[in-house]
Amino acid sequence: MSTDYDVIVIGAGNAGLAAAATLQRGGQRTLLLERHNVPGGAATTFVRGRFEFEVSLHQLGGMGGPAPLRQVLDEMDVTRRVEFIEDDQLYRTVVPGVLDVTLPADWARITEVLDSHYPGQRPALTSFLELVRDVGLWQLTARGNLHRIDAEIERLTGMKHVRRHGLRPFREVLDEFFTDERLKFVLSSYWSYNGQLPSRMSFMDFARILALFVETKPYQVVGGSQALSYGMLESFLQAGGEARFHTAVERIVTRGGRAVGVLLEDGQTVSCRVVVSNAPATTTYTRLLDPAEVPSAVLRDLGSRRMGVSATALYLGLDAPAAELGFATAANFIHTDLSEETVARGMRSLEPAPFILASCYDVKPNGCAPPGATQLNLITLQYTDPWDAVPAEEYQRAKQVYAESMLELLKTVAPGVRDVIEEAEIATPITMKRYLSQPGGAIYGFDQDVTDGWLFHDDDLKPNVPGVVLVSNWVTAGGYNSTIVTAARMCRRLLAVL
Repeated sequence: MSTDYDVIVIGAGNAGLAAAATLQRGGQRTLLLERHNVPGGAATTFVRGRFEFEVSLHQLGGMGGPAPLRQVLDEMDVTRRVEFIEDDQLYRTVVPGVLDVTLPADWARITEVLDSHYPGQRPALTSFLELVRDVGLWQLTARGNLHRIDAEIERLTGMKHVRRHGLRPFREVLDEFFTDERLKFVLSSYWSYNGQLPSRMSFMDFARILALFVETKPYQVVGGSQALSYGMLESFLQAGGEARFHTAVERIVTRGGRAVGVLLEDGQTVSCRVVVSNAPATTTYTRLLDPAEVPSAVLRDLGSRRMGVSATALYLGLDAPAAELGFATAANFIHTDLSEETVARGMRSLEPAPFILASCYDVKPNGCAPPGATQLNLITLQYTDPWDAVPAEEYQRAKQVYAESMLELLKTVAPGVRDVIEEAEIATPITMKRYLSQPGGAIYGFDQDVTDGWLFHDDDLKPNVPGVVLVSNWVTAGGYNSTIVTAARMCRRLLAVL
Protein backbone atom coordinates (compact mmCIF):
# COMPACT_ATOMS: atom_id res chain seq x y z
CA MET A 1 0.00 0.00 0.00
CA SER A 2 1.37 3.41 -0.97
CA THR A 3 1.92 5.90 1.86
CA ASP A 4 2.98 9.53 2.03
CA TYR A 5 6.01 8.58 4.14
CA ASP A 6 7.66 5.46 5.52
CA VAL A 7 7.96 6.98 9.02
CA ILE A 8 6.46 9.98 10.78
CA VAL A 9 8.29 11.23 13.89
CA ILE A 10 6.23 13.25 16.35
CA GLY A 11 8.29 15.80 18.24
CA ALA A 12 11.73 17.31 17.51
CA GLY A 13 13.25 16.92 20.96
CA ASN A 14 16.54 15.07 21.47
CA ALA A 15 15.05 11.62 20.95
CA GLY A 16 12.86 12.69 18.04
CA LEU A 17 15.78 14.31 16.22
CA ALA A 18 17.99 11.28 16.80
CA ALA A 19 15.25 8.95 15.58
CA ALA A 20 14.50 11.03 12.49
CA ALA A 21 18.16 11.38 11.48
CA THR A 22 18.84 7.67 12.01
CA LEU A 23 15.79 6.55 10.01
CA GLN A 24 16.25 8.99 7.13
CA ARG A 25 19.92 8.19 6.81
CA GLY A 26 18.93 4.52 6.89
CA GLY A 27 16.87 4.97 3.73
CA GLN A 28 13.40 5.61 5.14
CA ARG A 29 11.29 8.51 3.84
CA THR A 30 10.81 10.34 7.11
CA LEU A 31 8.64 13.30 8.11
CA LEU A 32 9.48 15.13 11.35
CA LEU A 33 6.63 17.11 12.95
CA GLU A 34 7.15 19.74 15.66
CA ARG A 35 4.58 22.12 17.13
CA HIS A 36 7.17 24.76 18.07
CA ASN A 37 9.12 26.95 15.66
CA VAL A 38 12.56 25.50 16.51
CA PRO A 39 13.94 21.99 17.10
CA GLY A 40 15.20 20.72 20.42
CA GLY A 41 12.42 20.71 23.01
CA ALA A 42 14.36 21.36 26.22
CA ALA A 43 17.58 21.32 24.17
CA THR A 44 17.19 24.93 23.06
CA THR A 45 18.37 28.44 23.85
CA PHE A 46 16.58 31.79 24.06
CA VAL A 47 17.83 35.36 23.75
CA ARG A 48 17.52 38.20 26.23
CA GLY A 49 19.51 41.34 25.51
CA ARG A 50 23.16 40.46 24.82
CA PHE A 51 22.80 36.86 26.08
CA GLU A 52 21.70 33.59 24.51
CA PHE A 53 20.53 31.50 27.46
CA GLU A 54 20.91 27.74 27.71
CA VAL A 55 17.61 26.17 28.73
CA SER A 56 18.68 22.82 30.17
CA LEU A 57 22.13 21.44 29.30
CA HIS A 58 24.50 21.44 32.29
CA GLN A 59 27.13 18.95 31.18
CA LEU A 60 27.18 16.58 28.22
CA GLY A 61 28.49 13.09 28.93
CA GLY A 62 29.39 10.36 26.48
CA MET A 63 31.63 12.41 24.18
CA GLY A 64 35.18 11.52 25.29
CA GLY A 65 36.93 8.78 23.34
CA PRO A 66 34.89 5.99 21.72
CA ALA A 67 31.93 6.76 23.97
CA PRO A 68 28.30 5.82 23.16
CA LEU A 69 27.04 9.33 22.40
CA ARG A 70 30.01 10.20 20.21
CA GLN A 71 29.54 6.93 18.30
CA VAL A 72 25.87 7.70 17.71
CA LEU A 73 26.54 11.29 16.66
CA ASP A 74 29.26 10.02 14.31
CA GLU A 75 26.80 7.55 12.77
CA MET A 76 24.32 10.37 12.24
CA ASP A 77 27.05 12.61 10.76
CA VAL A 78 26.47 15.18 13.51
CA THR A 79 29.80 15.33 15.36
CA ARG A 80 31.55 17.34 12.64
CA ARG A 81 28.75 19.91 12.67
CA VAL A 82 29.10 20.83 16.37
CA GLU A 83 32.03 22.10 18.44
CA PHE A 84 32.51 20.61 21.91
CA ILE A 85 34.54 21.87 24.89
CA GLU A 86 35.86 19.49 27.55
CA ASP A 87 35.41 20.62 31.16
CA ASP A 88 38.52 20.42 33.36
CA GLN A 89 36.59 19.27 36.44
CA LEU A 90 33.56 17.17 37.29
CA TYR A 91 31.95 19.59 39.73
CA ARG A 92 32.34 21.77 42.79
CA THR A 93 30.21 21.06 45.87
CA VAL A 94 29.67 23.74 48.50
CA VAL A 95 27.87 23.85 51.83
CA PRO A 96 28.76 27.27 53.28
CA GLY A 97 30.89 26.92 56.39
CA VAL A 98 30.92 23.12 56.12
CA LEU A 99 32.67 22.05 52.91
CA ASP A 100 33.94 23.27 49.56
CA VAL A 101 35.34 20.49 47.38
CA THR A 102 36.05 20.31 43.63
CA LEU A 103 36.36 16.86 42.05
CA PRO A 104 38.39 16.10 38.91
CA ALA A 105 37.19 13.80 36.12
CA ASP A 106 39.61 10.98 36.96
CA TRP A 107 39.12 8.00 39.28
CA ALA A 108 42.57 8.13 40.89
CA ARG A 109 42.54 11.89 41.30
CA ILE A 110 39.06 11.76 42.91
CA THR A 111 40.58 9.49 45.55
CA GLU A 112 43.53 11.87 46.01
CA VAL A 113 41.31 14.94 46.43
CA LEU A 114 38.84 13.33 48.82
CA ASP A 115 41.58 11.70 50.89
CA SER A 116 43.27 15.10 51.24
CA HIS A 117 40.03 16.62 52.56
CA TYR A 118 39.02 13.60 54.67
CA PRO A 119 42.21 11.70 55.61
CA GLY A 120 42.20 7.96 56.23
CA GLN A 121 39.55 7.19 53.61
CA ARG A 122 41.80 5.97 50.78
CA PRO A 123 41.11 2.19 51.09
CA ALA A 124 37.35 2.74 51.28
CA LEU A 125 37.43 5.25 48.44
CA THR A 126 39.39 2.88 46.21
CA SER A 127 36.95 0.03 46.81
CA PHE A 128 33.88 2.21 46.46
CA LEU A 129 34.98 3.83 43.20
CA GLU A 130 35.91 0.45 41.72
CA LEU A 131 32.40 -0.73 42.52
CA VAL A 132 30.91 2.44 41.01
CA ARG A 133 32.93 1.90 37.84
CA ASP A 134 31.93 -1.78 37.46
CA VAL A 135 28.24 -1.15 38.07
CA GLY A 136 28.19 2.10 36.11
CA LEU A 137 29.82 0.68 33.01
CA TRP A 138 27.36 -2.24 32.92
CA GLN A 139 24.49 0.18 33.33
CA LEU A 140 25.81 2.42 30.54
CA THR A 141 26.20 -0.52 28.20
CA ALA A 142 22.76 -1.88 29.04
CA ARG A 143 21.14 1.54 28.66
CA GLY A 144 22.72 1.89 25.25
CA ASN A 145 21.42 -1.54 24.21
CA LEU A 146 17.84 -1.46 25.44
CA HIS A 147 16.79 -2.80 22.05
CA ARG A 148 18.40 -6.12 23.09
CA ILE A 149 17.95 -5.95 26.82
CA ASP A 150 17.48 -9.74 27.21
CA ALA A 151 21.14 -10.19 26.23
CA GLU A 152 22.24 -7.51 28.68
CA ILE A 153 20.31 -9.13 31.52
CA GLU A 154 21.89 -12.49 30.63
CA ARG A 155 25.33 -10.85 30.84
CA LEU A 156 24.34 -9.61 34.28
CA THR A 157 24.25 -13.18 35.62
CA GLY A 158 28.06 -13.23 35.68
CA MET A 159 28.44 -9.87 37.43
CA LYS A 160 27.99 -10.51 41.14
CA HIS A 161 28.82 -6.96 42.26
CA VAL A 162 26.16 -5.50 40.02
CA ARG A 163 23.60 -8.08 41.14
CA ARG A 164 24.39 -7.50 44.80
CA HIS A 165 24.43 -3.71 44.85
CA GLY A 166 22.70 -2.45 41.70
CA LEU A 167 19.15 -2.12 43.01
CA ARG A 168 20.02 -1.06 46.53
CA PRO A 169 19.44 2.58 47.47
CA PHE A 170 22.55 4.59 46.75
CA ARG A 171 22.58 6.05 50.26
CA GLU A 172 22.56 2.55 51.77
CA VAL A 173 25.68 1.52 49.83
CA LEU A 174 27.41 4.79 50.74
CA ASP A 175 26.75 4.13 54.42
CA GLU A 176 28.48 0.75 54.16
CA PHE A 177 31.70 2.33 52.93
CA PHE A 178 31.89 5.66 54.79
CA THR A 179 30.96 7.32 58.08
CA ASP A 180 31.92 10.94 57.33
CA GLU A 181 28.74 12.73 56.26
CA ARG A 182 30.69 15.41 54.42
CA LEU A 183 32.48 12.86 52.26
CA LYS A 184 29.22 11.10 51.47
CA PHE A 185 27.63 14.40 50.61
CA VAL A 186 30.32 15.31 48.08
CA LEU A 187 30.13 11.90 46.43
CA SER A 188 26.33 12.24 46.14
CA SER A 189 26.33 15.52 44.22
CA TYR A 190 25.18 14.10 40.88
CA TRP A 191 21.88 12.86 42.36
CA SER A 192 20.06 15.85 40.85
CA TYR A 193 21.01 14.72 37.33
CA ASN A 194 18.59 11.82 37.87
CA GLY A 195 15.99 13.71 39.91
CA GLN A 196 16.14 11.35 42.88
CA LEU A 197 17.54 11.90 46.34
CA PRO A 198 20.28 9.45 47.43
CA SER A 199 17.95 7.49 49.73
CA ARG A 200 15.54 6.79 46.82
CA MET A 201 17.96 6.57 43.92
CA SER A 202 19.22 3.12 42.97
CA PHE A 203 22.93 2.57 43.26
CA MET A 204 23.18 1.55 39.60
CA ASP A 205 21.56 4.79 38.46
CA PHE A 206 24.04 6.83 40.46
CA ALA A 207 26.92 4.67 39.25
CA ARG A 208 25.83 5.17 35.65
CA ILE A 209 25.97 8.96 35.98
CA LEU A 210 29.31 9.16 37.78
CA ALA A 211 30.92 6.57 35.49
CA LEU A 212 29.62 8.41 32.44
CA PHE A 213 31.28 11.69 33.36
CA VAL A 214 34.52 10.22 34.73
CA GLU A 215 35.05 7.73 31.89
CA THR A 216 33.93 9.96 29.00
CA LYS A 217 34.51 13.39 30.60
CA PRO A 218 32.02 16.26 30.90
CA TYR A 219 31.65 18.55 27.91
CA GLN A 220 30.00 21.83 26.95
CA VAL A 221 28.63 22.69 23.50
CA VAL A 222 29.65 25.82 21.63
CA GLY A 223 26.40 27.64 20.92
CA GLY A 224 24.59 25.68 23.63
CA SER A 225 22.25 22.75 23.22
CA GLN A 226 20.48 24.57 20.38
CA ALA A 227 23.61 24.01 18.27
CA LEU A 228 23.40 20.27 18.93
CA SER A 229 19.71 20.24 18.02
CA TYR A 230 20.39 22.12 14.79
CA GLY A 231 23.25 19.73 14.05
CA MET A 232 20.90 16.74 14.20
CA LEU A 233 18.24 18.57 12.19
CA GLU A 234 20.77 19.56 9.52
CA SER A 235 21.94 15.96 9.20
CA PHE A 236 18.34 14.83 8.79
CA LEU A 237 17.49 17.46 6.18
CA GLN A 238 20.66 16.92 4.17
CA ALA A 239 19.83 13.22 3.98
CA GLY A 240 16.53 14.15 2.33
CA GLY A 241 14.22 14.27 5.35
CA GLU A 242 11.31 16.69 5.63
CA ALA A 243 10.55 18.72 8.76
CA ARG A 244 7.46 20.78 9.47
CA PHE A 245 7.42 23.25 12.34
CA HIS A 246 4.38 24.99 13.82
CA THR A 247 2.66 21.65 13.14
CA ALA A 248 0.83 19.90 15.96
CA VAL A 249 -0.41 16.32 15.82
CA GLU A 250 -3.99 15.86 16.97
CA ARG A 251 -3.93 12.06 17.06
CA ILE A 252 -2.37 8.93 15.64
CA VAL A 253 -4.64 7.34 13.03
CA THR A 254 -5.10 3.58 13.25
CA ARG A 255 -6.75 0.99 11.06
CA GLY A 256 -7.37 -2.55 12.20
CA GLY A 257 -5.44 -1.88 15.40
CA ARG A 258 -2.34 -0.64 13.57
CA ALA A 259 -1.01 2.91 13.16
CA VAL A 260 -1.32 4.11 9.56
CA GLY A 261 -0.69 7.85 9.89
CA VAL A 262 -1.41 11.00 11.86
CA LEU A 263 -4.16 13.60 11.93
CA LEU A 264 -2.77 17.12 12.14
CA GLU A 265 -4.33 19.96 14.09
CA ASP A 266 -5.36 21.64 10.83
CA GLY A 267 -7.39 18.58 9.81
CA GLN A 268 -4.89 17.12 7.34
CA THR A 269 -4.18 13.38 7.49
CA VAL A 270 -0.70 12.12 6.56
CA SER A 271 -0.12 8.41 6.03
CA CYS A 272 2.88 6.27 6.93
CA ARG A 273 3.93 2.75 7.85
CA VAL A 274 5.33 3.57 11.30
CA VAL A 275 4.81 6.39 13.78
CA VAL A 276 7.69 7.21 16.15
CA SER A 277 6.49 9.28 19.10
CA ASN A 278 8.78 11.53 21.08
CA ALA A 279 5.77 12.60 23.16
CA PRO A 280 5.50 11.31 26.75
CA ALA A 281 4.21 7.76 27.11
CA THR A 282 1.11 9.03 28.89
CA THR A 283 0.34 11.50 26.10
CA THR A 284 0.94 8.92 23.36
CA TYR A 285 -1.19 6.18 24.89
CA THR A 286 -4.05 8.23 26.31
CA ARG A 287 -4.37 11.27 24.02
CA LEU A 288 -2.72 10.63 20.67
CA LEU A 289 -4.08 7.08 20.58
CA ASP A 290 -7.53 5.86 21.51
CA PRO A 291 -6.95 4.15 24.89
CA ALA A 292 -9.27 1.37 23.72
CA GLU A 293 -6.54 0.36 21.25
CA VAL A 294 -3.83 0.21 23.92
CA PRO A 295 -3.34 -3.07 25.82
CA SER A 296 -4.94 -2.86 29.25
CA ALA A 297 -1.72 -4.02 30.91
CA VAL A 298 0.08 -0.98 29.46
CA LEU A 299 -2.59 1.39 30.76
CA ARG A 300 -2.48 -0.25 34.19
CA ASP A 301 1.27 0.17 34.26
CA LEU A 302 0.96 3.86 33.36
CA GLY A 303 -1.60 4.32 36.11
CA SER A 304 0.79 2.84 38.68
CA ARG A 305 3.63 5.25 37.97
CA ARG A 306 4.36 8.68 39.40
CA MET A 307 5.19 11.81 37.46
CA GLY A 308 8.80 12.82 37.93
CA VAL A 309 10.19 16.01 39.37
CA SER A 310 10.20 19.33 37.55
CA ALA A 311 12.48 22.32 38.06
CA THR A 312 12.70 26.01 38.73
CA ALA A 313 15.44 27.75 36.77
CA LEU A 314 16.87 31.25 37.12
CA TYR A 315 18.79 32.42 34.05
CA LEU A 316 21.31 35.17 34.74
CA GLY A 317 23.30 37.34 32.36
CA LEU A 318 26.14 38.93 34.33
CA ASP A 319 28.30 41.87 33.29
CA ALA A 320 31.54 40.43 34.67
CA PRO A 321 33.98 37.61 33.76
CA ALA A 322 33.45 34.18 35.34
CA ALA A 323 36.82 34.20 37.13
CA GLU A 324 36.10 37.62 38.65
CA LEU A 325 32.84 36.24 40.06
CA GLY A 326 34.67 33.25 41.58
CA PHE A 327 33.76 30.51 39.09
CA ALA A 328 36.49 28.09 38.02
CA THR A 329 34.19 25.08 37.52
CA ALA A 330 31.28 24.74 35.09
CA ALA A 331 29.06 22.67 37.42
CA ASN A 332 28.57 23.98 40.96
CA PHE A 333 26.29 22.28 43.51
CA ILE A 334 25.45 24.66 46.38
CA HIS A 335 23.41 23.51 49.40
CA THR A 336 22.23 25.21 52.55
CA ASP A 337 23.11 22.20 54.74
CA LEU A 338 23.89 18.47 54.67
CA SER A 339 20.34 17.31 55.30
CA GLU A 340 18.52 15.33 52.65
CA GLU A 341 15.29 16.15 54.49
CA THR A 342 15.86 19.86 53.82
CA VAL A 343 16.02 19.19 50.09
CA ALA A 344 13.05 16.82 50.14
CA ARG A 345 10.93 19.45 51.88
CA GLY A 346 12.03 22.13 49.45
CA MET A 347 11.11 20.00 46.44
CA ARG A 348 7.49 20.04 47.56
CA SER A 349 7.15 23.58 48.88
CA LEU A 350 7.93 27.21 48.11
CA GLU A 351 10.29 27.55 51.04
CA PRO A 352 13.60 29.26 50.19
CA ALA A 353 15.64 27.16 47.75
CA PRO A 354 17.57 24.50 49.73
CA PHE A 355 20.05 23.88 46.91
CA ILE A 356 20.98 25.09 43.44
CA LEU A 357 23.01 23.73 40.60
CA ALA A 358 24.82 26.75 39.20
CA SER A 359 26.00 26.03 35.65
CA CYS A 360 28.57 28.54 34.42
CA TYR A 361 29.00 28.48 30.64
CA ASP A 362 31.91 30.92 30.60
CA VAL A 363 34.66 29.17 32.56
CA LYS A 364 35.54 28.10 29.03
CA PRO A 365 33.18 30.35 27.05
CA ASN A 366 30.65 28.55 24.84
CA GLY A 367 29.93 31.71 22.84
CA CYS A 368 26.50 32.50 24.27
CA ALA A 369 27.61 35.48 26.37
CA PRO A 370 29.45 38.60 25.15
CA PRO A 371 33.22 38.81 25.79
CA GLY A 372 33.87 39.69 29.43
CA ALA A 373 30.37 38.66 30.52
CA THR A 374 29.02 35.46 32.09
CA GLN A 375 25.93 33.33 31.63
CA LEU A 376 24.70 31.37 34.67
CA ASN A 377 21.86 28.88 34.84
CA LEU A 378 20.63 28.26 38.40
CA ILE A 379 18.33 25.29 38.79
CA THR A 380 16.65 23.61 41.71
CA LEU A 381 14.34 20.59 41.51
CA GLN A 382 10.71 21.00 42.51
CA TYR A 383 7.46 19.18 41.90
CA THR A 384 4.69 21.15 40.25
CA ASP A 385 2.14 20.90 43.09
CA PRO A 386 3.26 23.91 45.21
CA TRP A 387 3.29 26.14 42.14
CA ASP A 388 -0.11 24.89 40.98
CA ALA A 389 -1.48 26.02 44.35
CA VAL A 390 -0.37 29.63 43.84
CA PRO A 391 -3.31 31.89 42.81
CA ALA A 392 -2.85 33.45 39.38
CA GLU A 393 -2.75 36.97 40.79
CA GLU A 394 0.12 36.00 43.13
CA TYR A 395 2.19 33.99 40.65
CA GLN A 396 4.56 36.77 39.51
CA ARG A 397 5.24 37.80 43.08
CA ALA A 398 5.89 34.17 44.09
CA LYS A 399 8.40 33.82 41.26
CA GLN A 400 10.23 36.94 42.36
CA VAL A 401 10.41 35.82 45.97
CA TYR A 402 11.72 32.39 44.99
CA ALA A 403 14.30 33.89 42.64
CA GLU A 404 15.55 36.03 45.52
CA SER A 405 16.12 32.91 47.62
CA MET A 406 18.14 31.34 44.81
CA LEU A 407 20.25 34.50 44.56
CA GLU A 408 20.89 34.48 48.30
CA LEU A 409 22.29 30.96 48.04
CA LEU A 410 24.39 31.91 45.01
CA LYS A 411 25.89 34.81 46.97
CA THR A 412 27.65 32.33 49.25
CA VAL A 413 30.05 31.52 46.38
CA ALA A 414 29.71 34.74 44.35
CA PRO A 415 29.23 37.60 46.84
CA GLY A 416 29.18 40.37 44.24
CA VAL A 417 26.71 38.78 41.87
CA ARG A 418 23.80 41.14 42.52
CA ASP A 419 25.85 44.14 41.46
CA VAL A 420 26.47 42.78 37.96
CA ILE A 421 23.08 41.32 36.97
CA GLU A 422 22.23 42.57 33.49
CA GLU A 423 19.51 40.07 32.54
CA ALA A 424 17.39 37.73 34.65
CA GLU A 425 14.59 35.34 33.71
CA ILE A 426 12.92 32.71 35.88
CA ALA A 427 11.07 29.58 34.77
CA THR A 428 9.02 27.46 37.17
CA PRO A 429 7.48 23.99 36.81
CA ILE A 430 4.44 25.81 35.35
CA THR A 431 6.73 27.11 32.60
CA MET A 432 8.18 23.64 31.99
CA LYS A 433 4.71 22.17 31.71
CA ARG A 434 3.55 24.84 29.27
CA TYR A 435 6.56 25.01 26.96
CA LEU A 436 7.66 21.37 26.99
CA SER A 437 4.18 19.78 27.02
CA GLN A 438 5.36 17.43 29.75
CA PRO A 439 2.80 16.14 32.27
CA GLY A 440 3.54 17.79 35.58
CA GLY A 441 6.37 19.69 33.94
CA ALA A 442 8.46 16.55 34.53
CA ILE A 443 11.97 17.02 33.15
CA TYR A 444 13.14 13.41 33.62
CA GLY A 445 9.94 11.56 32.71
CA PHE A 446 8.59 9.17 35.31
CA ASP A 447 9.75 9.36 38.93
CA GLN A 448 12.41 6.65 38.73
CA ASP A 449 13.16 5.47 42.22
CA VAL A 450 14.57 2.03 43.06
CA THR A 451 11.33 0.23 42.18
CA ASP A 452 10.31 2.33 39.17
CA GLY A 453 13.36 2.06 36.94
CA TRP A 454 13.70 0.73 33.41
CA LEU A 455 14.40 -2.88 34.49
CA PHE A 456 10.87 -3.08 35.89
CA HIS A 457 9.14 -1.47 32.92
CA ASP A 458 10.62 -3.04 29.80
CA ASP A 459 7.18 -2.84 28.15
CA ASP A 460 8.01 0.85 27.54
CA LEU A 461 10.40 -0.29 24.83
CA LYS A 462 8.04 -2.66 23.04
CA PRO A 463 5.65 -1.78 20.17
CA ASN A 464 2.59 -2.17 22.37
CA VAL A 465 0.43 -0.82 19.54
CA PRO A 466 1.50 -2.14 16.11
CA GLY A 467 3.16 0.56 14.07
CA VAL A 468 3.88 2.83 17.07
CA VAL A 469 7.36 3.16 18.57
CA LEU A 470 8.04 5.31 21.63
CA VAL A 471 11.26 7.25 22.15
CA SER A 472 11.91 9.94 24.79
CA ASN A 473 12.98 10.31 28.40
CA TRP A 474 9.70 8.59 29.33
CA VAL A 475 10.98 5.22 28.10
CA THR A 476 14.57 5.50 29.30
CA ALA A 477 16.57 7.54 31.79
CA GLY A 478 16.47 11.30 31.51
CA GLY A 479 19.40 13.28 30.20
CA TYR A 480 20.86 14.04 26.80
CA ASN A 481 23.18 11.04 26.54
CA SER A 482 20.54 8.47 27.43
CA THR A 483 17.72 9.84 25.28
CA ILE A 484 19.80 10.39 22.14
CA VAL A 485 21.66 7.07 22.34
CA THR A 486 18.58 4.99 23.14
CA ALA A 487 16.47 6.57 20.39
CA ALA A 488 19.19 6.09 17.77
CA ARG A 489 19.87 2.49 18.76
CA MET A 490 16.17 1.61 18.83
CA CYS A 491 15.69 3.10 15.36
CA ARG A 492 18.71 1.27 13.95
CA ARG A 493 16.98 -1.91 15.04
CA LEU A 494 13.74 -0.66 13.49
CA LEU A 495 15.54 -0.23 10.15
CA ALA A 496 16.14 -3.98 10.03
CA VAL A 497 12.40 -4.72 9.92
CA LEU A 498 11.12 -1.85 7.78
